[in-house]
Amino acid sequence: MKYFVTGIHTDAGKTVASAFLQKALNADYWKPIQAGDLNFGDADRVRSWTGTPPDRFHPVRHALNTPASPHYAAHLDGVAIRLSDFSLPETNGRPLIVEGAGGLLVPINDQETVTDLMVHLGLPVILVSRHYLGSINHTLLSIACLRQRGVPIAGLIYSGGDSPETVRIVRELTGIQPLVELPELEIINAEGIAKLVAEFGPRVAAQLT
Repeated sequence: MKYFVTGIHTDAGKTVASAFLQKALNADYWKPIQAGDLNFGDADRVRSWTGTPPDRFHPVRHALNTPASPHYAAHLDGVAIRLSDFSLPETNGRPLIVEGAGGLLVPINDQETVTDLMVHLGLPVILVSRHYLGSINHTLLSIACLRQRGVPIAGLIYSGGDSPETVRIVRELTGIQPLVELPELEIINAEGIAKLVAEFGPRVAAQLT
C-alpha cells in the first residue's frame, strides 16, 4: 500500500490527512518537496502529531527556502528540479504515504507539475478536499485532471466541516464515495489525530487494504 496524497488546493488539509493515514495504516511517510518552513516542515508536523519513530520518515529530496510554488522556490535557491530526482524510498514492505506540494497542477519546473510527479512515481492518489465556497468546482476539476492523466484515484477524503450536499453532488457526478469525512480539529495535536484514528481509522484502513 503506497499512496500519493494531494489536495484540491494548498490549504485543503493534506498534512492532517497524511498524519491520519500514516497512523491508521501504520505507514512510512515521505515529503518529496518541502518549500518553506524548513525549521519545522510537514514531516516534522506529522511526526509530532503521530509519534511515529523517526526512521519511518524518509528524507526530503528538495528542501527549498521560500514558501512558494516549487518551481519558483527552486529558482530562488538556484536549484533545478527534475523528475529523475525522485524515486520511492525503501520501506521494507511497510505502507507509504507520500505527501505532495500544493495542488495537482502546481509547477515543479518550467515543464512539469505535481501531477507529472505522481505519474512518474506510479502511485494511486488520495485526494483531499475541503468544504468552502468553490470547493465543488475545485474537487471536480481535480478528479477530471487525474482521470485525464490516467492516475488511479484510491479515494477522496473531506477534511474539516460537514457539507452533505457537496458530498452528494460530487458522488453523483464522479461516482466517488469518500473514504471518510474528517471533522475539523480545534487544535491539531497528537491527541486530536489519535481521536480521528480511533474513530475513523479502522474503516479507512479496511477500504485501502
